[in-house]
Amino acid sequence: MFAILIVLTIAAAAAPAIVTAVGPRGFYLLALAPAGCTVAVIADWPAGDSAHTQRVSWVPALGMDIDLRMDTLAAVMSVLVLGVGALVLCYCAEYFVPAEGRSNIVRRRVAGFAGEMVAFTAAMFGLVVSDNMIVLYVFWEATSVLSFLLVGFYAVRATSRRAATQALLVTTAGGLAMLVGIVIVGERAGTYRLSDVIADPPQSSAVSVAIVLILIGALSKSAIVPFHFWLPGAMAAPTPVSAYLHAAAMVKAGIFLVARLAPGYAGLTEWRFTLVALGVATMVLGGWRSLRELDLKLILAFGTVSQLGLLMLLVGVGDANLALAGITMLVAHALFKAALFMVVGIIDSSTGTRDIRRLARLGVTAPGLATIAVVAGASMAGLPITLGFVGKEGALAALLDTGALDPAPRAAVVAGVVVGSTLTVAYTVRFLWGAFGRKVRTEPSSAVARMQAPSLLFCLPAAIPAVLGVLAAALAGPFGHLVEPYAQTLPAHGRELEHLSLWHGFTPALGLTALVIVGGVSLFAFLRNRRRRLGFIAPALGNADRIYDAVLRGADTMSLLVTRTTQTGSLPITQGLVLSTAVLFPSVALLVGSRDTLRINGFESFSQVTIGICMVAAALTAPVLRNRLAATVVVGVTGYGCGVIFALYGAPDLALTQFLVETLSLVVFVLVLRRLPAEVGPGHSTGHRGIRALIGIGFGVMLVIIGLFAAAARSTVGVAVDLPAAAKEIGNGANTVNVILVDIRAWDTLGEISVLLVAATGVASMIFRHKRFGTAPRVADVAPDTDDEPMPTARTTWLRGSELRDPRHRSMVLEATTRLIFPTMVVLSIYFFFAGHNAPGGGFAGGLTMGMALVLRYLAGGRYELGEALPVDAGKVLGAGLALSVGTAVVSLFLGAPALSSAVLSVHLPVLGDIKLVTALFFDLGVYLIVVGLVLDVLRSLGARLDAEEMPGAQPAAHPTEVGR
Repeated sequence: MFAILIVLTIAAAAAPAIVTAVGPRGFYLLALAPAGCTVAVIADWPAGDSAHTQRVSWVPALGMDIDLRMDTLAAVMSVLVLGVGALVLCYCAEYFVPAEGRSNIVRRRVAGFAGEMVAFTAAMFGLVVSDNMIVLYVFWEATSVLSFLLVGFYAVRATSRRAATQALLVTTAGGLAMLVGIVIVGERAGTYRLSDVIADPPQSSAVSVAIVLILIGALSKSAIVPFHFWLPGAMAAPTPVSAYLHAAAMVKAGIFLVARLAPGYAGLTEWRFTLVALGVATMVLGGWRSLRELDLKLILAFGTVSQLGLLMLLVGVGDANLALAGITMLVAHALFKAALFMVVGIIDSSTGTRDIRRLARLGVTAPGLATIAVVAGASMAGLPITLGFVGKEGALAALLDTGALDPAPRAAVVAGVVVGSTLTVAYTVRFLWGAFGRKVRTEPSSAVARMQAPSLLFCLPAAIPAVLGVLAAALAGPFGHLVEPYAQTLPAHGRELEHLSLWHGFTPALGLTALVIVGGVSLFAFLRNRRRRLGFIAPALGNADRIYDAVLRGADTMSLLVTRTTQTGSLPITQGLVLSTAVLFPSVALLVGSRDTLRINGFESFSQVTIGICMVAAALTAPVLRNRLAATVVVGVTGYGCGVIFALYGAPDLALTQFLVETLSLVVFVLVLRRLPAEVGPGHSTGHRGIRALIGIGFGVMLVIIGLFAAAARSTVGVAVDLPAAAKEIGNGANTVNVILVDIRAWDTLGEISVLLVAATGVASMIFRHKRFGTAPRVADVAPDTDDEPMPTARTTWLRGSELRDPRHRSMVLEATTRLIFPTMVVLSIYFFFAGHNAPGGGFAGGLTMGMALVLRYLAGGRYELGEALPVDAGKVLGAGLALSVGTAVVSLFLGAPALSSAVLSVHLPVLGDIKLVTALFFDLGVYLIVVGLVLDVLRSLGARLDAEEMPGAQPAAHPTEVGR
């Protein structure tokens, strides 16, 4: 299973390059991956009630091991996901051939589309085999994001953008509710392993609420009322997307999840009532809406909604016979709906239309295509000799005899299913008539007359699932033997499990089937010429899309109201609101909640009092100073004071980092302040000093009080006493702080450096707008005959970049000192990096030291000296750092260890002797590079950029990376 995920991931990554190089025919090569994986799943089909399991250690402490489990239900879904996925990729190879004559945007988009389709296959396969609920949720959301990209393929069209956004919002909103439910169930069960939860389901009122939340996620994913409206809207996607995501993959995720949880929770009243009621309502509503549509894809789309309602009902009741019928219908639906969607794509590609009013006598013109559609349509209508008939017969027979429902609800459900099935037959006949009927015409319509005959390769992917629907019905017995192990996990309620068969004799279910077929054909005949008179032009039961739009408008109105109230455009007011909220809510929670008695020890030494007085004095002085630079320096005193306290308490690592960060922050402030007046003018005074002072004092007091209560609440020995030993034993390092950053809590560090990279991107984006990264300009980049040419001078040039600076701005002492100190700082930076695992330092401290060295070069020699010091693109440095850090996490998995776990490599060198190398060093190297890249980009954007703008007559085109001057 893990190997299949790797194969699909590699194929997804290579897909854009393959399609770009080969063209649309490259889809055939991509289809080999899911096709081969389908063969592998079938060859290793789980026997009976057994299951194949695999575990990849990920984050064991958080219960996030990647547990994979292949049982009967997962195997059925895997074959559908992989097999239909392979057929759709083959279909894409012909479908996108006409795109070669379209715009360049579409051609480029096809390459990305290929990768997204294969990635979706991988995500869907991961979803169905995941045995960890958190990992399942990750794959669940991955399918939502990928479906957003696929549905929005034609991004230049407003309808595509709307449909993609609508599908994303609905499914992710349901996914968030589902996540809350998963967390509650996992915590109550004491495990997030799905098989364990189902085997021994926790029961409580909280769990009942959690199950309803999980059902919300499943219902939204499978387009069940009231979330049904997003699926017809998603028909704006290319037809291959509809044939895959909305027939065999994405919409089946909710059905799969309900089927997976049914053995444990089908007995809950909330479960059964929700699924039965909404399933019947969805089946009837979807079928009725399908009769109102004129677009072939929308007829199928609302038909899909109707069929999903039936599937949700069958797998949700919790009866073994109904579950067997549900799995049969699940397979049948995937086969006939994928075939029909592909037929619609062929019609649209050949005739240029999907409007049934513009199609006449297509069955005569394209008899082969009509045959495929009739065979698939027969299965959709539940006609004999098709798998749809086998599943529908089994469903009706089980519903008539199930003990899972009381007599009155059972009768209502049977009536609802009969009505829904009648509508299914009606819209099936309407689809076939609308696409291929003669419609009382002696000649084909103009669209059909000028159609291009589809090739055999174009029709073959649609023909295969249609034929398989008939073959599976002929082999109903062996097919049932394969899927019965899942049905046996559910109670039969006193009845025997009825085996699948193409013929059960003359039964009440057969009589209902005959009634459904006759009723459906009669309904179509009745409605055929009465659509306008019956009011089919205007919405009959309301419009869910309009309700969705109204909800979004309400949310926008509310957000604008809140924004208008809280964000007036005044920075002091905005900060005051943020800080006031930060003071108010924790203070109220502290007053209302339980509290421990405060135990204040006071100061332990005179040095603490002295440092504290200096920090308080600096904090009080900063607001009254009018000189911006002086205020900035005074604020820095508080940071340096904090670093001194760290040093006094035996934390040299924290003290070193604090000093470096504070110094670098001061430099950044100074770079920004160069663009502002030296002092705050009277016109910039915001007033309300008393309120601002009160907020500031309140925030400081709140932090102190919460810190004191937090310290007093500790009832046991803190974890800190065990960290040094853990650092030595687990992380093989004596520097506890560094081991925590790169090993014990490496996940936190990975998140923090990602934030740093985003911050660097944001700063560069605000400054440059058009080009986020680039290298700082070098002396060799200066164009001749510009104001930046080297200036004649008799003074010694210690730094090459100084040749381009105004002599009035140069400092010989600073240049000479920089020339001497810079190499020392670089060496010290490297020392901090390598020594940090056992001594003060590490990647962060080393990167800051290197950053300070670059700052010194910039201050002494200007922007051109920065390019001479490190002529590297800041974005590449940041990217390399992130790649190293993430790569360290991933490599651990391939070696069979948890992500970000470290190992020790010992080598003996002739001169240096024995050397011990911890693999966490590579993660730390990524941290080092990200810090250096951040400093380099800040200097390039806030420093060198401003220098260039301040130079009178400077030539902005002197350096190609300086875009947007």
